[in-house]
Amino acid sequence: MLFRRRARMLRWLVCGRFGPVWMWKALLLFVAIAFASQLLGVIFSKSSVQPAARSIFSSPNDQGPSLGSCQPHTHIMFLKTHKTASSTVLNMLYRFGEEHNLRFALPLGYQLGYPLPFNAHRVKGYRGPRVIEFHIMGNHMRFNKPEVEKVMPADTFYFSIIRDPVALAESSFAYYKEVAPAFRKAKGLGDFADDPKKYYEPRLRNNHYARNLLWFDFGMDHNANFSTVLAQHGEAMIRQAFNLILVSEYFDQSMILLRHALCWPLDAVVSFSLNARQQKSSTIGGMGASWVGKAAAAAAGVSVKGGHVQAKTPLTEEQREKLRQWNALDWYLYKAFNQTFWEEIDRFGHAQMEQEVALLRMRREDLAQVCLRDGGKPVEAHRIRDKNIRPFQSGLVKILGYELHPGLDNTTRTACLRMIRPEIQYKDVLDAKQFPRVPVVQAQPGQQSQGLIAAAGGSLLRPDSSRTGERLVQVEAGGRTAKEGERDWDGSRLVNNNQTLVGGQEKGRLR
Repeated sequence: MLFRRRARMLRWLVCGRFGPVWMWKALLLFVAIAFASQLLGVIFSKSSVQPAARSIFSSPNDQGPSLGSCQPHTHIMFLKTHKTASSTVLNMLYRFGEEHNLRFALPLGYQLGYPLPFNAHRVKGYRGPRVIEFHIMGNHMRFNKPEVEKVMPADTFYFSIIRDPVALAESSFAYYKEVAPAFRKAKGLGDFADDPKKYYEPRLRNNHYARNLLWFDFGMDHNANFSTVLAQHGEAMIRQAFNLILVSEYFDQSMILLRHALCWPLDAVVSFSLNARQQKSSTIGGMGASWVGKAAAAAAGVSVKGGHVQAKTPLTEEQREKLRQWNALDWYLYKAFNQTFWEEIDRFGHAQMEQEVALLRMRREDLAQVCLRDGGKPVEAHRIRDKNIRPFQSGLVKILGYELHPGLDNTTRTACLRMIRPEIQYKDVLDAKQFPRVPVVQAQPGQQSQGLIAAAGGSLLRPDSSRTGERLVQVEAGGRTAKEGERDWDGSRLVNNNQTLVGGQEKGRLR
């Protein structure tokens, strides 16, 4: 009875004071719908939130199989041989050193006195008030270990790379036809191979590109008559000086051996091919019938007919054998160190090598998709919008480069840019970081300014005084002229030098 009375009182209060029951029910239904809508909105908004972007370079799972407890090598000397994919290897060293704030034994110009035997004073910072300890050396030189040892620490890891002398001759002919008299006289590489002595004069400058180029780069007499005793002596000298010799024909396998030898992560040895020349047959836009097109074709070992570039005439097996005989010292080295290379792989394990090479290639493909336009396809320099990453053009041979994907986040773009930055520009960037400019001394009134070319990053280029034909390159971005009285990184007075890059007309080439 008491319960019924209280229920009637409650109905009276609700209906009398707060309106009819149907209104109350409607209010409760509205509140329930609003609450449900808000809850669903939260759920859907949470599901639409993407995880925070993370650079593809930051994932530890993509760094290859564990290397155990070894410590990464940071004292490294790389003998950068010519036309052996060495520019790609140097890019790896540049990247690793920059990422870990290591110091480079950089040349005053772009090569360490080449083709003269290396001398320690060619290294910027070796002497003077700002002498430093160097971690990495890798620019072109003619090897001279006693002088290298003056610059690099005792625990330095030495390595280099070699290539089949026939393939090396083909590439060397294409690049150095203008500067090597022996090549310049020949109609084509086949013509040269038929009778090298007809064209070769050992005393002429730059003819070292035409015979036993590997032997020369390792610091030995490339014109010496072949003998087994001499060849074995040269091999022994290289084995004593170098910890590892790579083979460019097996580049990916070489990178795996190098990664384990240096105790580096996988990304450190993933690369895109740099300083590669265009090899496909095509019509040269608007130039096929001109003398420029014909000269370009001749330099690359191809012929021009009807305005079209025809595929180069392949060497006959007889011509290939003649080139091996002509480069007999190089051929001996290649056979010896190719055998050693595969012995290293035997010890490493073929199954493990295949697994790691597959990971390397997969990683390269992933990074190409992330970093590069057109999935990583190299393009001609004039098509690269960013002038700061256009590759240097060696003579009339087209050197290809890459374009970055637009819209990359800053971290990813920086890492991608390091992978495609050409050798010359990269050297200038490192030079500017390692040797920042001293404050500019203003010229006195009436003094005449002296021109000195400035490179990317603001570092001023100084000529290498060796007789290499090496020229200075003016990078369009960041160029400036030094005033008279301005001093270089070591406090020495800058001197005038009017060497400039003018459309590929100046003799001498960067190798």
